[in-house]
Amino acid sequence: MILMKDIIREGHPTLRKRSEEVALPLSAEDKALAESLLEYVKNSQDDELAEKYDLRAGVGIAAPQVNQAKRIFALYFDPSTEENMSLIAINPKIVSHSVEKSYLTTGEGCLSVDRAVPGYVPRYARITVKAYNLQGEEFKMRLKGLPAIAFQHELDHLNGIMFFDHINAENPFAEIENATPIERGSGE
Repeated sequence: MILMKDIIREGHPTLRKRSEEVALPLSAEDKALAESLLEYVKNSQDDELAEKYDLRAGVGIAAPQVNQAKRIFALYFDPSTEENMSLIAINPKIVSHSVEKSYLTTGEGCLSVDRAVPGYVPRYARITVKAYNLQGEEFKMRLKGLPAIAFQHELDHLNGIMFFDHINAENPFAEIENATPIERGSGE
């Protein structure tokens, strides 16, 4: 089980490295890694487990955040939310995206960043993605809103990019042209 002590923090070199594609079919090690990433985000959203194990809540986590430079991440939105998604993405890619942008009005947070970083993070409002699941089958899906933002945040981790790299340094809350603001909590 992944705990906060297993998550590397900002400044660690793995977070700035481009991750390697994962060989398919998945090795037992890679499959276990992917499952443990999903388990972390599920557990982190369960108030009882989060308190018991001192987990910070998040909606996504990428392999580089546990010091594994592999192109794997997990996203989880509780079934009680309108997003309702449980996803493991292996070798994910964005195959197309909207011109329109979106951003979280609260800014973004990250399990690997222990400080609040104020500012808007521009993301594509709608994306079409391709990835592989645990069984090595390719899937394609369209995302918008919070799931699209979370997917892009985690994909950035696989490319050595941190969310704050996208924030306008001179004016963190500058209006983003052609963008829709999304009101929502700022978990990763």
